[in-house]
Amino acid sequence: MIGLFDLDTWQEIVETVRGNKLRTFLTACGVFWGMFMLLVMLGFGEGLQRGVNRGMGDFATNSVFIWGQRTSMPYKGFQAGRNVGYDNADTEAIASEIKGIRALAPRNQLGGYQDGNNVSRGTKTGNFSVMGDYPQYRMIEPIIIEQGRFLNPLDLGEQRKVAAIGAQVYAELFAEGEDPIGQSLNVQGVWFQVIGVFRSTKGGEQAADAESKIHIPFTTFQQAFNYGDRVSWFAINGEDDVSASVLEEEIRALLASRHNIHPDDGRAIGSFNAEEQFGKMKNLFAGIQVFVWIVGTITLLAGVIGVSNIMLIVVRERTREIGLRRAIGATPGSVIALIIQEAVALTTLAGAAGLVFGVAVLEITASVVGSDNEVLGNPQVDIGVALAAVAVLTIGGALAGVVPARHAARIHPVEALRAE
Repeated sequence: MIGLFDLDTWQEIVETVRGNKLRTFLTACGVFWGMFMLLVMLGFGEGLQRGVNRGMGDFATNSVFIWGQRTSMPYKGFQAGRNVGYDNADTEAIASEIKGIRALAPRNQLGGYQDGNNVSRGTKTGNFSVMGDYPQYRMIEPIIIEQGRFLNPLDLGEQRKVAAIGAQVYAELFAEGEDPIGQSLNVQGVWFQVIGVFRSTKGGEQAADAESKIHIPFTTFQQAFNYGDRVSWFAINGEDDVSASVLEEEIRALLASRHNIHPDDGRAIGSFNAEEQFGKMKNLFAGIQVFVWIVGTITLLAGVIGVSNIMLIVVRERTREIGLRRAIGATPGSVIALIIQEAVALTTLAGAAGLVFGVAVLEITASVVGSDNEVLGNPQVDIGVALAAVAVLTIGGALAGVVPARHAARIHPVEALRAE
């Protein structure tokens, strides 16, 4: 009886392989390459997704950012081309009229969006972004406090001249190991006392950008730099059960009404919906994964078809042997089992080799790329995915042996013994 643990059967398979080394090697190459490519493509797809996720850090994905632009349509006696600006009253209106907001953070930036400012401490000077913020902004873009603390409500209420600085700011303005808490920084002639040092949860350039910022209380910013009650833009984070798209639509409608903007004027108010962008990114990576599985499976299938064709040749070459087996009592089932076992053994061994080499390539790539790469995270494949690939391969090997096995089972003993 042919069985999985039948030593004689395995010895026979080994002898068959030894007798046709080149043919076996070439056949196994197709399966090896299919498994290798599937694993590597899945690994690099996962690495790319890890890199993007690391770049975002713990950023709240159900967030919306809204700013003013220029009107493009006349409305209620106002001409097109009017600048749209916000103020503290808009902040109060959003907080009171829009439901489902978890965190509302009006923001200002000294010099404007993406502009830097010379900040000095003693003889040291650096160029950094100076932000006027609410404590709630931490709920939208989480940070790690390394020393001291971040802004709090009392800082806003009392218009304190305090600042939380990023790790890069600390590195440029302070000596290594120096305690920055309580030290003063000069920003355009205004002195601020350092209350904390923070590190970003993001990676790459996004982390460097976040850690080159200085956060001061929003109210202090308006007073110290003569901003009056101006608000440059809003950062809003919704409750877990509230869609960011719904918040975006409601806030845009509210601000349009308050600033006499035509309801159909899509250019007057700028916005960025992080939830929408994150959803697109998830769909993109889901599509990439499906594509990789399709391509990898087709490549594996090509290898499996090669195994099936070779097994047909093997059956023809062993016609007399199979006929002799049938003549001395071997059942069709035992002949089928033998051929299928040979096909499964060949595909499994070739696939295992592809799996090992694929893992080796991913590990080498991970060591070369490093953990701080801003584009590609560590290319890894989940053990469950690897096992699923092995299962697919095993099933494919069994299917590869079905047609040759059925052909072998139909061989008539007498005719087989007469075959040349």
